[in-house]
Amino acid sequence: MSTERHPRLLPVAEEARVTPIELFFDLVFVFSLTQVTALMSADLTARGILRGLLVLALLWWCWVGYAWLGNVVQAEEGLGRAAMFSAMAAMFVMALAVPEAFDDRPGGLAGPVVVAFAYLSIRLLHLTMFWLAARTEHDRGLRAQLLLFMPSLFGSTAILLVASQLEGTAQTLAWVGAILVDYVGVMLAGASGWRLRSASHFAERHGLIVIVALGESIVAIGVGVADVPISWPIIAGAVLGLAVAASVWWAYFDVVSIVAERVLRGLQGEERTRMARDAYSYLHLPMVAGIALIALGIERVLADVGETSNGALSDPLEALPLGALYGGVLLFLVAHAAFKYRTWHQVTVRRLAVAGLLAVLMPAAMELPALAALGLLTAVMVAMIASEAVRYSEVREQIRHEDAGPEAHGSHQPESPASRS
Repeated sequence: MSTERHPRLLPVAEEARVTPIELFFDLVFVFSLTQVTALMSADLTARGILRGLLVLALLWWCWVGYAWLGNVVQAEEGLGRAAMFSAMAAMFVMALAVPEAFDDRPGGLAGPVVVAFAYLSIRLLHLTMFWLAARTEHDRGLRAQLLLFMPSLFGSTAILLVASQLEGTAQTLAWVGAILVDYVGVMLAGASGWRLRSASHFAERHGLIVIVALGESIVAIGVGVADVPISWPIIAGAVLGLAVAASVWWAYFDVVSIVAERVLRGLQGEERTRMARDAYSYLHLPMVAGIALIALGIERVLADVGETSNGALSDPLEALPLGALYGGVLLFLVAHAAFKYRTWHQVTVRRLAVAGLLAVLMPAAMELPALAALGLLTAVMVAMIASEAVRYSEVREQIRHEDAGPEAHGSHQPESPASRS
């Protein structure tokens, strides 16, 4: 009935997969990530890293909104396609203004104001499309949810506009307030009215954005040595950096993402939307933030390794870049353990122990040459992945190749030793 009245606004089916236009949309997010990394690299201080993570949180919330929208309205058809292209344009403008999100450059438009209004445009378009979908399907629950959603949208934008007129610590604190209004406001508004029509589409979309973030870490390897001749230390650093990124990929995609998708697919109604909100919209942010910090750390290691003169190969990495490198992996592991607990309801003891080990090793790594510090991190991560692969090989094969997932048995959780990996 709804598709006859509004043929240009088509609903998503349960078996839907990620569409090419959504992948195109994600390319803008790739550029946004590079801008965030550049912002932190340009101001390599605790304040600079905090500000970069705040911008990332704002960009993430924009991306999350369209992950939900593309799960309700077909992104490649009719108004859905128009909305995606319009949102891409607004997000691209916002990404272009990231270097001026806090400190406006002389001449041109005011960067902080551009960021605030680009953000408002992205969110208003998202809200409008959801409202049209709710009206099309006579979905009173979704309309009620959108009304609860509005205060956080306008509140966060208003705070960003106030922040654009501030400087220093006051400006940073205002940004923290804007992020809290958005994230806490949406949480307090509940999830009863939101709709998640395709668990597979939603899980796949978030898995792809993890790959996008890992791609930024690969780019960082090249950026760190873009202007220096190739050498054995550069080759060693590049391979070690790639091994860290591969270990993060393995940790996410080998087993946990598969079972998490099956569990989500086995849920319905508000239980499904709450898990999707918590496990994907919220808990994937610290994972992506951790990967962004890893990219920053790898970039600085390769830059140091590239400076082969003046004994640079024997110099330790500066405290903040090393903290970003080790802390990024630590943040990813803790967030991933929380993601697994929210979906499987099981604690990942091994990876939490590795996160603790990295915290213990960090002071010692600060005394090592930059390349050796990266090598130590790589050894820890590869050892973790290898030990899991060997110890739980049979369980891994069963989970990765079984045809019927946990959704076939309601909300069944995997009961196996691999749950402790």
